[in-house]
Amino acid sequence: MTTSMQTRVEGNEYVLERTFNAPKSLVFQAFTDPEHLKNWWGPRGWTLTECTVDLRPGGFWHYCMKCEDPNQGDFYGMESWAKAVYGEIRPEDYLSYTDFFSDSEGTVNEELPSSLVMTSFEELDGSTKVVSRSRYSSPEALQTVLDMGMEQGIRETWDRLEEHLASKA
Repeated sequence: MTTSMQTRVEGNEYVLERTFNAPKSLVFQAFTDPEHLKNWWGPRGWTLTECTVDLRPGGFWHYCMKCEDPNQGDFYGMESWAKAVYGEIRPEDYLSYTDFFSDSEGTVNEELPSSLVMTSFEELDGSTKVVSRSRYSSPEALQTVLDMGMEQGIRETWDRLEEHLASKA
């Protein structure tokens, strides 16, 4: 069962919903285990060259996406670092973190918008519905990341997740 991703903007929140044909335990692991994340996180043509996860409240996820597709023009060779600080974690049910643009040392880039990401995982007869809400400080901050191509990037990322989960079935 494949469902398309639904996205919408609600004020200063960007909401994603998609159902994956995989058990909730595997989908949650895919979002929290570096060995899974390295296989799917990032848009097509980008790979995670660094990925550290300290999965606990106050812990962090620090990673680097690198464009390795020469067909992506000026993006080819570009690195994009991010750091997420975990908030609430309810294994297999819910995950929240504050997501920041950063550098390789984990220093937050204050020039770019951060977001509070709240992701829920719901079992549906062997499949898993994922709802992710990214809350920005303002509608303008959200628009900044949308203008950077976030919507296409996250669609490609979640398509890659679906492919990764299918390879584990």
